[in-house]
Amino acid sequence: MPVTLQQMMAEANAAVERISVEEAQKKLEEGALLLDIRDATELSASGRVAGSHHVSRGMLEFRADPASPFHDSTFSKDRTILLHCASGGRAALAGKLLKDMGYASVYNTGGLSDWATAGAMIEEPVDPGM
Repeated sequence: MPVTLQQMMAEANAAVERISVEEAQKKLEEGALLLDIRDATELSASGRVAGSHHVSRGMLEFRADPASPFHDSTFSKDRTILLHCASGGRAALAGKLLKDMGYASVYNTGGLSDWATAGAMIEEPVDPGM
């Protein structure tokens, strides 16, 4: 039976705890990885949280799997991973995926605007005219 987006979101939100930016900042101080999973065009348009690591949602599986030739050594299954996207939906889905891949400590921190509202430093996008 086909699964709907609504079902996938319900499963993802049940599996991946959504935490506040303040809670996330405490976890960052303890060594967590803040992962921005938005597309490159979104980063170019709106910037990124200072210190965040970018892996687009479309490449997540390839970067997270140690057996992949595209593995990103920043990923470690014993490291806490904090995800954000534009609003939190993709972060929830990505978090469930990482949990399915064996990452135990994964949290959804919502969207870039949540970080900006909480006073996090946002690195401005690069001016394409420069």
